[in-house]
Amino acid sequence: MNKKETEFDRGTVLSIFSSDRREDLMALVLALVIALVVYLAY
Repeated sequence: MNKKETEFDRGTVLSIFSSDRREDLMALVLALVIALVVYLAY
C-alpha cells in the first residue's frame, strides 16, 4: 500500500480552528465547563 491510501484524514478542512491543538484544547475546556455546571447544578 502506498502512503496516500493509509493516510488518515482528520477532517481539518471542516475545522473552525487554525490548528488541531487549539481545537483539542477548546474541546477539553468546553467539557470541563459542562462538567462543572452539571456538578454545581445537581
